[in-house]
Amino acid sequence: MTTDDTRQLTGAIESLLFVSNEPVTAAKIAKVLEITDAEALACIQALALEYADSERGFQLREVAGGWRMCTHPAFHEYVEKFVLSWDTRRVTQAALEALAVIAYHQPATRARISAVRGVNSDGVIGSLIEKGLVTEMGRDKDHGNAILYGTTPAFLEHFGLKDLSQLPPLEEFAPDPATENALRERLGALDGSILTDVDGQP
Repeated sequence: MTTDDTRQLTGAIESLLFVSNEPVTAAKIAKVLEITDAEALACIQALALEYADSERGFQLREVAGGWRMCTHPAFHEYVEKFVLSWDTRRVTQAALEALAVIAYHQPATRARISAVRGVNSDGVIGSLIEKGLVTEMGRDKDHGNAILYGTTPAFLEHFGLKDLSQLPPLEEFAPDPATENALRERLGALDGSILTDVDGQP
């Protein structure tokens, strides 16, 4: 492949990534551009390196099983201020607490989520489903056929995660240290392995 061919491919890939509203796999890009998966991945990785080396305000990152343009973490404070000035669908602190329980103990029933939080969580669960961060994952036949909830690919994308093994520490979800400690204790009581897996601490 010549330099001109590579330049044309990377330009085409940039265009596809720019218009996509979800992570795109190398295989999908390869199919659209009629190239091999290896060629597509090489171009994507070259683009990611180019953006990183030039210290751009955005990055090309692998999230939720695909690749997507993301804002640079160094500028998240400014991006957050800008987005919150017009985003009326942002996640509330109550919803973040419920999301933490679901993320670290999925699949989880409404009853379990409410038990960990200490309050009824029906409303916030509905809000998380509406925002596409949580979805139904089946039924718990051992507990009255209750609905089981888990996180979605959109959740991984929102938090910049490749998979659930990269879950951040609980303090990123909890609104204050007291809530974080309460969630940590209650989650630990349900399954002592969860928090060790998350941040390496008991």
